[in-house]
Amino acid sequence: MKKILLSFAIILGFIITAYSQTALKPVKIDSLVTVSLPDGYQKKDTLGQHIYSANAQYGFMTIIVAPNEKNNTPLKKENDLDKVLKKYITSIEGQSGAGSSAQHVRDTTVGSLKAKTFTLKKDDGSGTVQLINFTLLYTQQTTYTFEYVYSEDRKDVVKDEYKTFISSIRTSPELQRNDQYLSNAKGLSPVLKVAIFGGGALILILIIVTIVRRKRRLSLS
Repeated sequence: MKKILLSFAIILGFIITAYSQTALKPVKIDSLVTVSLPDGYQKKDTLGQHIYSANAQYGFMTIIVAPNEKNNTPLKKENDLDKVLKKYITSIEGQSGAGSSAQHVRDTTVGSLKAKTFTLKKDDGSGTVQLINFTLLYTQQTTYTFEYVYSEDRKDVVKDEYKTFISSIRTSPELQRNDQYLSNAKGLSPVLKVAIFGGGALILILIIVTIVRRKRRLSLS
C-alpha cells in the first residue's frame, strides 16, 4: 500500500505537456496483463514497481504494477476483496491533498477478475480542476493501478480515447477469481433467506392452526 501511494505521488507530479494523435498499441506489462498505449510510452522501475506512462491526444496514461507484500494474508472471500479495494480508494483520496474526492465508485470486471473504478477529482482552488479515472485490479500477488489523467475542461472530448485505453486491458486465462480470493461461497442470498425463513414460519403457523382445529373437534366430540 505504502509503495503504491509513493508512486502515485510521483505520477501526480507529471505535467501533460504534449499531445500526439497516435493509435494505441498493445504493451505486455507483465506475463499476465496487457494494455494498449501510444507509441513513445516510458517505463520506469522504482521502489520494486514497474510504472508505464504515456501522453495521449487528450490525457495522460499511467499503469503501476506493484507486487504485494509477501506476508499478506490471502483473502478468503469477495467481501475481503471489497474491503481491500475500499481501503486503497480511501488512501489514494487522502494522499491526494485537500480538495480531492473519489467520485462514481463502482464495481467492474477485467477479464474474469473483479475490479473497482472511480474518478478522483482534484481541485486546489486555483481554478484548474484535474480529473483522474482509476481502475484498481487486485490479485494475491500484484496490484495493478490504471490511471487516465485529464483536465476538467477536456471531459467531453476524452471519452473515446479513455474507453479505448481502459477497454484494451487483457488478462491471461490463468488469472481467475481464486487469484483474488480463495472461496466463491457467498452464503444464502437475501431473497433465498426470506423464502426459507418466511416459508418455515408459514409452515409453523399451518401446523399450529391444524393442532388447534383438531383439539376443537376432539372437545366437541
